[in-house]
Amino acid sequence: MSDIKLFFSFLKANAGWLFFSLFLGFMMDAVMLLNQIPLYEVVYGMGICLFLLAVMVLFCFLKFLRGYRKLLEAEGSIAITLDGLKQPENRMEEEYCKLLAIVFHAKIEEQNRSEQRMRDFKEYFTMWVHQIKTPISAMRLLLQDKSGEADRTEELDELFRMEQYVEMALQYMRLDAESTDFLLRRMNLDSAIKESVHKYARMFIRKKIKLEYTDVNAYVLTDEKWIVFVIEQILSNAIKYTPDGVVSIFMEKENVLVIEDTGIGICEEDLPRIFEKGYTGYNGHADKRSTGIGLFLCSKILKKLSHGIKIESEPGKGTKVFLMFPVEKDQI
Repeated sequence: MSDIKLFFSFLKANAGWLFFSLFLGFMMDAVMLLNQIPLYEVVYGMGICLFLLAVMVLFCFLKFLRGYRKLLEAEGSIAITLDGLKQPENRMEEEYCKLLAIVFHAKIEEQNRSEQRMRDFKEYFTMWVHQIKTPISAMRLLLQDKSGEADRTEELDELFRMEQYVEMALQYMRLDAESTDFLLRRMNLDSAIKESVHKYARMFIRKKIKLEYTDVNAYVLTDEKWIVFVIEQILSNAIKYTPDGVVSIFMEKENVLVIEDTGIGICEEDLPRIFEKGYTGYNGHADKRSTGIGLFLCSKILKKLSHGIKIESEPGKGTKVFLMFPVEKDQI
């Protein structure tokens, strides 16, 4: 708010005593005129009174302006501490400060309770995710004991999806933790790609999708655990949305990994929003199991790793995902 607007706001707030002061002055002038005091003396006295009133208004406004500016300065820290507030100058201000302190401490207590509830929830959910892995592993062992691939294909597929969702939930919790366990080191991307491909090998075979991949022999600075998770999510989408065809993995330049499929593709209007949390788009609506979390997590992880991601797609022709790694100085 400008000083001029603030001044008129000050006058409006103090209009009562200003009008009362002017009323008393005019009443005094009327009494003086009734007592036949010369007009010029009455006007002279009125002028002095108006001048003194103007000085008093200006003095009070400057004092008010200083206090207002201190409040503006305190706005940045008021959510953390009340120390920035100016000292109260009268009983009314003291009561306002007491009321503000009560509200502030109530807010802090509620915030602490909320943070504690969130910590408890995260701890429980993380524990649950780890615990659920035990019965899942047991189910896998039991299914492997069944004779005949046809007898257990559907069960193994559902179990595999369950493992995917559990892993996604665990990574989601880890990513939002106060200290995410990133461990950056220079590694060969082939190890991450082979680990991801091996995990989805059965899905490639079952859907009869051809994989075109030879060792890329590319070294990048990244976190192996997190980059494996990202590649797995992209491969999962490629397999899910490719009824039949080819998935290709190759390097473009020295620092861009490309994962390309010949699947159903992504609608043009969906492309700008595919990294939003929970956004599934047209393909996601068609596939009722789509959560809209996978690409959101990939984008968030890559951003924290200072990597980039870009997707190009055309309906009916397939999708290309570009994972962009920082170029090391010795490669420039």
